[in-house]
Amino acid sequence: MVKFNIGVVGLWHLGCVLCTVWSKLGNQVIGFDYDSALINNLKQAIPPLFEPDLAESIKRRIDEKTLSFSEQIQSLSDCDFIFLSYDTLVLDDDSSDTSILEKSVKDIAVVMKPGAVIIVSSQSPVGFCSLLRKYLKEVNETFDLAYSPENLRLGEAIQCYLNPSRIILGTANKDTDAKCKNLFSQIPAEILSMNLESAEMVKHGINSFLSMCIVFANHLSDICETTGACIDDVVKGMKTDPRIGPKAYLSPGIGFSGGTLGRDLRVLRKKNVEAKKNASIFGIIHDLNHARKQDIVCRLEELVGGLMHKRIGVLGLTYKPGTSTLRRSLPVEISDLIVEKGAKVKVYDPKADYTELQGDIKFEITHSIADVSENVDALILLTEWGDFKTYPWGEVPNKKKPVFFDTKNFLDQAYMKSCGFRYYSIGR
Repeated sequence: MVKFNIGVVGLWHLGCVLCTVWSKLGNQVIGFDYDSALINNLKQAIPPLFEPDLAESIKRRIDEKTLSFSEQIQSLSDCDFIFLSYDTLVLDDDSSDTSILEKSVKDIAVVMKPGAVIIVSSQSPVGFCSLLRKYLKEVNETFDLAYSPENLRLGEAIQCYLNPSRIILGTANKDTDAKCKNLFSQIPAEILSMNLESAEMVKHGINSFLSMCIVFANHLSDICETTGACIDDVVKGMKTDPRIGPKAYLSPGIGFSGGTLGRDLRVLRKKNVEAKKNASIFGIIHDLNHARKQDIVCRLEELVGGLMHKRIGVLGLTYKPGTSTLRRSLPVEISDLIVEKGAKVKVYDPKADYTELQGDIKFEITHSIADVSENVDALILLTEWGDFKTYPWGEVPNKKKPVFFDTKNFLDQAYMKSCGFRYYSIGR
């Protein structure tokens, strides 16, 4: 199997995973980023955020001399393929800021060798890749661009990339499609070829559909609570229908966060408006999810009889387990809303990178489950870390067991009640 010289531009979560995976497969990989501090850390195998086995894998590849890092754009001049892997910035309104992608392509085009291909893996609004490709072709007709959207899950990203259900490949040229297929043949998966716009829409469609499932499950769970139904049984029954399936996104909770799903909804909502169509389902999904965090805070308020001057312990602050990032974390937003209601809030998360918090921190940071649980009126579980599942909750240092609001239906209901908690969950 032919091996290649591969560049990876943009070294946050996605870029670091791409570096370690493609070098693990035997290619010569160089990672580039404009951030010199980030590059210096990566040269010491220190990634910018936690991902299981990522730091160890980077170190192994560096030691094997199949992976290196540089802040010099010229280092990409011998690459056959250059992955564009910056996390596309999501603004406060969930719209996309693609400026770093545009800058990167313009800088890369100066040093690319003839016949090289940029593969965009960053999330890209539909139509954007065609604009980037047009620019490349104006610089050098032999350059080309493909789009292969990432398919990662924080906490299991390396194995996810190495074992995809399929690979989406968008191109505008048959020769480029063949080149990219030759590269991706190193990963055992079906490759689905299509044009650039279709590949971009696949990513929008998947994330929007998952968003709809999350919002649907949340609203279904609310009705379960008022009718005496149990959402666990309802979901179990739904997933046995072959038209829905066992992997359906039907877990009720606090809504989706992180910006990724919201970004795709915003793109499709905007396209719907531009086409002068009727009310957009994508906008409705986005608005309903945005309102969910207020619903969760109101539910907590009801459970404890008002939040003013109450002491609340928050379990989990990252937007999902298996990551350290707090960027666009919904648990952070919910914690801030609880503070705004007049409560005194303390938080605990086993992996959170608190340096990512910006501005005034409104809550107290603790360093153990025991600390966050001591002398509070209520505990609210917002991220389903395994540490919370195995903790001996009967030993909580609290004279009077507080209200326990499990927004993820993560813990065993009978056990928590046996420990003396007034335990509440979603849709039960």
